[in-house]
Amino acid sequence: MSDLKVLIVCLGNICRSPMGEAVLRDVARKRGLSNIVVDSCGTAAYHAGEEPDDRTISTCKKHQIPIEHSARQIQTSDFTHFTHILAADESNLRNLERVKPKNSTAQICLWGSYLDNKPIADPYYGGMNGFEHVYQQCLALSDAFLDGVVGDNR
Repeated sequence: MSDLKVLIVCLGNICRSPMGEAVLRDVARKRGLSNIVVDSCGTAAYHAGEEPDDRTISTCKKHQIPIEHSARQIQTSDFTHFTHILAADESNLRNLERVKPKNSTAQICLWGSYLDNKPIADPYYGGMNGFEHVYQQCLALSDAFLDGVVGDNR
């Protein structure tokens, strides 16, 4: 299998996508997959340069998932650098399709399309339980994505 380069995308890149990045990287590592690059970004630049939300970091730490990220906005080069661009929800998927350059080579889809077609709800304005729900979704979606793209090698 050739190298997988996966970009997970939400709106501001401080809640859902950095958690998804950390979880997918951890699940891939635990499966022994060394040929995968995982990154995340936002469709908006609201939080560019910021660390993930404290609640994202604490949820990852609770589950022993290493997380380190600096928020950034999607760039034109991402559409050719990454093999897969996974959107957290339909709104971000529409934004990605809107800004996608003609020479895009990445497969762009809703991350949930690998499992149940459900979006990852934005937990930003809610409590900690929303972040725990996002973690559980990211865990299930990481397994579903890797099963679909690499095969079930658990």
